Amino acid sequence: MTAAFEPGSKLKPSTLQHEYGCSANTVRDVLLQLSKVGLVEFEIQRGFRARHASKARLHDICRFRIVLEQEGAVASMRNGGLAWEARLAAAHHSLSHIETQIARAPSAEPFVALWSEAEQTFHQTLISECRIPPLIETFDAVYKQFRQQMVAATDFTPGYFNPIIREHQAILDAALSGNEDALRQAVRDHQNRNLT
Repeated sequence: MTAAFEPGSKLKPSTLQHEYGCSANTVRDVLLQLSKVGLVEFEIQRGFRARHASKARLHDICRFRIVLEQEGAVASMRNGGLAWEARLAAAHHSLSHIETQIARAPSAEPFVALWSEAEQTFHQTLISECRIPPLIETFDAVYKQFRQQMVAATDFTPGYFNPIIREHQAILDAALSGNEDALRQAVRDHQNRNLT
């Protein structure tokens, strides 16, 4: 999800066990779990590979993510109340701070992992009060696949983050306003770059 492995690159348990300080069996188990959620490809007799990336896959995953996030966000806005609003505002504050620092940095590369985690927290918090557990579970898997595809296809120049900062702010503002149409539109606007 942070482009630590090139798309399509071979993932050898014997090599990874040394890198992560665990047994090859543990690495195999983890890689099998990652294959179940679509982050790793597995073929009998050929082993494991980082998922291949393509514009078409990114586009399809993005479309599905929008549907899930719009529904989850609107339901959370209806159900969440002040506690949800406070958690969402806190998650946004952390994300905004990181994105602002990246936008000022000469290179975004050292911050991609930190940004990925903060953005995932923000989007998960956005749908966290939808009260539809299968939607939350599905969104988590789809978000991870989206992130993997997006990171592989994106050149993270610092200027890349300026529109994203505005988009995340628009999502927060719409969620706190109680305007369902505005929230649906803000979620969609945030993903438009991945639909072309």
